[in-house]
Amino acid sequence: MVGKRSLGRRFGWLWVAYAVSTFGTRLAFDAFPLIAILVLHSGATQVALLAASGLAVGAAVAVPLGPWVEFRRKRPVMVAMDLVRFAALVSVPAAYALGLLGFAQLLVVSVVVAAADITFGAASGAFLKTLVPPRDLLVANGRFESTAWTATMLGPPLGGAAIGLFGPVMTVTADAVSYLLSAVGIRAIGGKEPHPVRTRAPARLRGSDLLDGWRYILADPNLRPLFCNTVLVNGLIMAATPLLAVLMLGSLGFAPWQYGLAFAVPCIGGLIGSRLAPPLVARFGQRTVLLASGVLRVCWPVGLALVHPGVSGLVLVMVVEFGVITCCGVYAPVLATYRLEQIPADRVVRTLSAWSVTGKTTTAAMTALWGLLAAATGPRAAIAIAGLLMLATPLLLPRRERAAPKPAAVVGDW
Repeated sequence: MVGKRSLGRRFGWLWVAYAVSTFGTRLAFDAFPLIAILVLHSGATQVALLAASGLAVGAAVAVPLGPWVEFRRKRPVMVAMDLVRFAALVSVPAAYALGLLGFAQLLVVSVVVAAADITFGAASGAFLKTLVPPRDLLVANGRFESTAWTATMLGPPLGGAAIGLFGPVMTVTADAVSYLLSAVGIRAIGGKEPHPVRTRAPARLRGSDLLDGWRYILADPNLRPLFCNTVLVNGLIMAATPLLAVLMLGSLGFAPWQYGLAFAVPCIGGLIGSRLAPPLVARFGQRTVLLASGVLRVCWPVGLALVHPGVSGLVLVMVVEFGVITCCGVYAPVLATYRLEQIPADRVVRTLSAWSVTGKTTTAAMTALWGLLAAATGPRAAIAIAGLLMLATPLLLPRRERAAPKPAAVVGDW
């Protein structure tokens, strides 16, 4: 079976590094807001600022890093970003132990970690493209996707138990250590990584170079609709998530453990979807699976507006989330593979950085907007509006393959 094919020792180390850091991150899920509330006694405005600034400001900081990383070896950059995240996160328990922890430090750390996340993700995508042959990209991305959903299923409950026993600062320590272990794993990959060749050596980084990733995406007739669709769908899903928490834990009276169960169990769908992706593509073709899963993943969320008290309401949420996550589990690795196949090797980092930056800033903006919408209409109506808008997003998906323009006409070479 294609999903069981060995991708070699070097990929194995990359996969281990990814798994360790992902589990660490999921273990520390919502640790910063909890520290702000329980340790620093911050109010709702400060907690919202912490959540939004980490995404938005971190994304802005990451913008110039994409062109800078593009023509550097990716593995040293990945190790450096892991060490940056380790140093930033470990400063939190250190300051707490010394009685010096403040809200400003949490804000700075969240920005640094967000910027390093984007830079690491873009560099790792470019490195993966050189590490495994094209025929194995989907298998590799499927394994990353299944690992992410496993961590999402197990990490938050274990993290919640750890917070109950040891406090939120302990989970931040575990997250910091996970990045240190990830750096060790990436270093253990070994082998020689050739230095990327510049098509034209620049005197210095130009301001126009910062927009190269967006220019390439928007000029490509195949990537542009997928970019718009993915950013919008992800933004709408994430914008409705806190409103569903308010609805379930507030007026509907669900217990916190029931709310956690409603989102942990459906993560099994992510494992199923990521395992199904390679055989589905082998049977039906990449484009068919990409379009079908892209449509199916948005047919479910509107059902969340029908949630009601009791066991049947809890089951409804779990069924809807299972459907969404299963379809996303298929869509995400197929999209990641298609995207890497379409982007030239000398533009991968800039393009993936632009994609990630846009996704994070859009999510931050839409989360804030839907908070205002919920204040005016109520959380149930806001969730319904998000679900109905998602039903229109398949119109953005490309119906057929189109010839892309020549790269030189899209982005100025370095």
